[in-house]
Amino acid sequence: MSEVRRFASDAPWEDGFGYSRAVVAGPFVFLSGCTSILDGAIRYEGDPYQQAKTALEVAERALVQAGAAITDVVQSRIYIVHARDAEAVGLAHSEVFDAIRPASTLLVVEGLIDPRLLVEIELLAYLGSGSGG
Repeated sequence: MSEVRRFASDAPWEDGFGYSRAVVAGPFVFLSGCTSILDGAIRYEGDPYQQAKTALEVAERALVQAGAAITDVVQSRIYIVHARDAEAVGLAHSEVFDAIRPASTLLVVEGLIDPRLLVEIELLAYLGSGSGG
């Protein structure tokens, strides 16, 4: 039976809600939703492209902490609060994943935990290829 390892970040809700930024279970790294919150502050208010880029930077740091790399990502789920932001967020996603091409879903949701957040991204990485870390 493989070990399960959990990794925290500076997200303000991890302790209060009881979750981990990343969980490694077997060859998989499950990444909780990442947003444009850095050092407890929302960055790029009103800019979906920059919020997506920042969320992906947060995600990449968490992947590295868990022993993975952005190239190990096999699935992404993107949550946006306005359909009009799909192109901008898709561009940010493409700039990171164009050569990697994970399976991906883009969902328009009613809202995120803070109304200033426009995008949240969660990832699944697979370490079985041995390319991580």
